[in-house]
Amino acid sequence: MEAEGLDWLLVPLHQLVSWGAAAAMVFGGVVPYVPQYRDIRRTQNADGFSTYVCLVLLVANILRILFWFGRRFESPLLWQSAIMILTMLLMLKLCTEVRVANELNARRRSFAAADSKDEEVKVAPRRSFLDFDPHHFWQWSSFSDYVQCVLAFTGVAGYITYLSIDSALFVETLGFLAVLTEAMLGVPQLYRNHRHQSTEGMSIKMVLMWTSGDAFKTAYFLLKGAPLQFSVCGLLQVLVDLAILGQAYAFARHPQKPVPHAVHPAGTKAL
Repeated sequence: MEAEGLDWLLVPLHQLVSWGAAAAMVFGGVVPYVPQYRDIRRTQNADGFSTYVCLVLLVANILRILFWFGRRFESPLLWQSAIMILTMLLMLKLCTEVRVANELNARRRSFAAADSKDEEVKVAPRRSFLDFDPHHFWQWSSFSDYVQCVLAFTGVAGYITYLSIDSALFVETLGFLAVLTEAMLGVPQLYRNHRHQSTEGMSIKMVLMWTSGDAFKTAYFLLKGAPLQFSVCGLLQVLVDLAILGQAYAFARHPQKPVPHAVHPAGTKAL
C-alpha cells in the first residue's frame, strides 16, 4: 500500500526527469556556441572562430538524420541534429557577414591610401561555391554559397541513402560515419596542443563543459539503448576531451618556452 501511495509522486517525477534529459540532449550541444555567437556580434571579428567546426558538425548531423531513416533511434537525438544544423547555419551566416564587412572596410582603406599615393589597388575576386575551386573551399564570399554546398551534399547523400536503404551494412556504416565525424571534432585541438607543447589560448572551462556534456550524452546513449555506434563514438569523444585536459595539466606542470603562434579560439574545438 505504501508503494502504491508513492506512485502518484514517483511517476510524474520520473517523467519530469525524462523530459529534462531529453531537453538537455536536444539543446545542450548548441549551448557552447551561444557565447561564441554573441562575442562575434559584439566584436565584429570572426577570426577567432574556425568555420570548419560548422562544416564538421553539418556533415555529422546530416548523416545522422539520414541514418534515422534506415534505423530509427530516440527522437531527442533526431531533434538535436536538426537544432545543431540550424545553429551552424546561423554561425556561418554571422561569420560570413562579419568577414565580408571587414574585407570591405579594409578594401576601402586601401583605396583611400592608394588615392593619396596615386597607386592602383587590385580588388580580390569574389569566391563562390560554383567556382569549384578547391583552394577556396569553405571560404566563400556569400552565405548563399554555403547553403548551396549543404543542399548539394544533402541531396547527394540522400540519394545514395535512398538507393542503399535496404542494405544493413550501408545503414550501419552511415551511422558510424555520422557519430565518428562528430567524435573527431576535438582531435585538431589535441594535435595543435601537442605541436605547440602548449594549451595557450584554449579555455579550460570550455573543455570541462565539453567533457561533462559528452559524458552525459554517452550515458544517455547507454541508458536509452541507442545504436552501438552512438555509444562507442561517445566514449571516444570523452577520451579525446580527457586527453586535452591531460595536456593542459602536463603543460602547466612543465611549461615550454613561449613561441609565436596563431591563437586558436577559446570557445570552439579548433580545426
